[in-house]
Amino acid sequence: MKKVLGLAEKGRGTTSPNPMVGALVVKNGKIIASAYHRRPGGLHAEAIALKRAGGRAKGAALYVNLEPCPHTGRTPPCTRAIIKSGIKRVYCSMIDPNPLNNGKGKRELEKHGIKVKVGILNKESAELNEVFIKYITKKMPFVTIKAAESLDGKIATKTMDSKWITSEAARDYSHRLRSEMDAILVGVNTITRDNPILTSRRNKTPVKIVLDSGLRVPEGAKIFSKESPGLNIVAILRKSLKEPHILKKVERFNKRGILVIACPDKNNRINLEWLLKELAELEISRLLVEGGGDTISGFLEQGFADKVLFFIAPKIIGGRGAVTSVEGKGAEKVSQAVNLKNVKVEMIGTDILVSGAVVS
Repeated sequence: MKKVLGLAEKGRGTTSPNPMVGALVVKNGKIIASAYHRRPGGLHAEAIALKRAGGRAKGAALYVNLEPCPHTGRTPPCTRAIIKSGIKRVYCSMIDPNPLNNGKGKRELEKHGIKVKVGILNKESAELNEVFIKYITKKMPFVTIKAAESLDGKIATKTMDSKWITSEAARDYSHRLRSEMDAILVGVNTITRDNPILTSRRNKTPVKIVLDSGLRVPEGAKIFSKESPGLNIVAILRKSLKEPHILKKVERFNKRGILVIACPDKNNRINLEWLLKELAELEISRLLVEGGGDTISGFLEQGFADKVLFFIAPKIIGGRGAVTSVEGKGAEKVSQAVNLKNVKVEMIGTDILVSGAVVS
């Protein structure tokens, strides 16, 4: 099953909103075919592996990290292919949390005399597909917070200079991370201050999202230029559309193919829960939030962050007016602080990367 999870991992960054799945066909103790799911709409790992095995699959065992699907979606049911192939046993790590499946695939196989065992490396499989599990059960993207800061927690100096706090190695890591995401989200202050292009330096360019209650984002911002291809979304407050100049700006954005999402408010700010559910409707399952400090604090304070990655450079910036990586209201007591679990610390170039899952 470890080999199955390794195969599934190969689909990271390309299968969304589908899960990462690997499959092995094993006969007489030997692997006769292997596969992994590559992209939405493409054949599932089980179907590819069985196709490669051909007639040799008869009487063999199938190892897969997620329960085979019994329903028709973009592709035919995997259970049908398994039954037709003559597979005698199926070993899977976990039941598919998708309401369309959720045990139905297992029961379908068993009804046709195929023995199914569930639970091998269950924890590891759930960790591998943590994004899919949240997306399919809560109808919201999995949110990763990323910040690059100095040793004293600053993301810019008091004059708003921020290039560059972290090393080239850390920035390259960040670009690789972006390439695994469906979308990158920043606040409008990041656009007006840094004017980033928000690309990944790789083949895949994620959707770019700007949180901008009053539509202050400049129409000439680099994210809207040819330097930064791909879909752009600007999330604004619905009530701001009462202003004629904002309504006209929305019309100009729409003509340029920039999607403006008018959101309801919560405490006079964009309702993040509502927005996240809208993004899930657009099949955005992996969301990277890159700042700034107010935007990051919003996701943390409202409980919508799932994971954090903080790059810490061996630099001390200082200054009361310097911007910190997490701003907002902040905790009144240490007991109210956001806690992490499964914390990892590693060196990326000259910088320290601290990552962990947010304790809900």
